[in-house]
Amino acid sequence: MRSTMDYVSLAEQKGKKIGEIVLTEQAEEAEKNQDELSGRMAQSLQVMREAVQSGLTGERKSLSGLVGGEALKVNQWRSSGRSLIGDRVNGAIARALAVVEVNASMGKIVAAPTAGSCGVLPAVLLTAEEALQSSEEEVVMALFCAAGIGMIIADRANVSGAEGGCQAEIGSAAGMAAAAAVELAGGGPAACAHAAAIAMKSFLGLVCDPVAGLVEVPCVKRNATAATVALAAAEMALAGIESAIPLDEVIDAMNEIGKSMPCSLRETAQGGLAITPTGQRIQADFL
Repeated sequence: MRSTMDYVSLAEQKGKKIGEIVLTEQAEEAEKNQDELSGRMAQSLQVMREAVQSGLTGERKSLSGLVGGEALKVNQWRSSGRSLIGDRVNGAIARALAVVEVNASMGKIVAAPTAGSCGVLPAVLLTAEEALQSSEEEVVMALFCAAGIGMIIADRANVSGAEGGCQAEIGSAAGMAAAAAVELAGGGPAACAHAAAIAMKSFLGLVCDPVAGLVEVPCVKRNATAATVALAAAEMALAGIESAIPLDEVIDAMNEIGKSMPCSLRETAQGGLAITPTGQRIQADFL
């Protein structure tokens, strides 16, 4: 079974980033040139950028009418001078909403790790890139770090809401994003793992309860809150704070929690917010 500590230990031994270790491993396994894989990752990054730009226009609307325009509202609030959390965090929230609005309106996104959680990683990475004035190459390498964390989560547990609840989707995305942000900010391999663990712990037990079975409510807004959690986890790890529970054990715990969840709380729209009076009324509108 894969272990995040394998990546951390190898990166520390070689004096490299986790992203570099992941890129080397993937190139060897796929028998591809590293430049080719980096190019593909750069293409994914471009899709993320375009999704943010498209979503921020406020023109993307889902067919249900439940989603659309929220990203623009937050982006406008950023410059109001009345924000409680400041421009940077508001920027991450707006970006997260923008990408998921594009997804809900059948636009092109990168499922990272899933379509339902596609807004977290681009929101966090592009916000960090802006703050740090990072190069394109640095952001691409951070994406490889995120990919490595995601592969281990998928191997040790899963990233499916139907199998493990929303913790497996939005929690995994937050962990991947937190690790990538730390790497982009110059944090070491161990700090990346601690950031991912701190972020994922914040979502343990989170159920998957899509209203009317649509990946819209509460999914879209969860992406925004997950982006802020990922940034908070990254900040803590960069400050030297460690997770008391190692990342591999957090992932294993998430897996066990997911197995314990009843079917009604795993993407079936038979529990949680989906069966509230308002949730049922929304569902009835689509029948």
